[in-house]
Amino acid sequence: MPVPHAGKTPLTVRVVRLPHAADLPLPTYATKGAAGLDLVAAVTEPVLLAPGERVLVPTGLRIALPEGYELQVRPRSGLALKHGIILPNSPGTIDEDYRGELGVIMLNTGNDLFRIERGARIAQGVIAPVERIEWDECATLDETARGEGGFGSTGTGVP
Repeated sequence: MPVPHAGKTPLTVRVVRLPHAADLPLPTYATKGAAGLDLVAAVTEPVLLAPGERVLVPTGLRIALPEGYELQVRPRSGLALKHGIILPNSPGTIDEDYRGELGVIMLNTGNDLFRIERGARIAQGVIAPVERIEWDECATLDETARGEGGFGSTGTGVP
């Protein structure tokens, strides 16, 4: 049973564990203060990811998010630092109306072959609210100190 965070009642997310993930754990928070749930690989045999190669790794899970929420799929910092394993579309978005198997696109930017084992923690999932907007088309925008400066216009902080 999830522990309330900061006095909040946990959000309920329906999940289906597919047959090829029957023996794997559901995503869990590694610590009480963790923002992301650890997603694990539901591969039937190890996957070897060569440098420069990408692969879609199954999780064996299907979910039904509540209306107004998304699941953000983010990389694990340890895999990025130690092995150069990143998620090229990070953060990946799982929309509230998607009902297929969750998959994680992994890319090896390192120099060595990387082995993905069954049950290995491969990514983090963060549940986030989604705001809906309406456009207010206008002829001008209010001025700011930054103005139209972009792509490095605010500097690097180094004189």
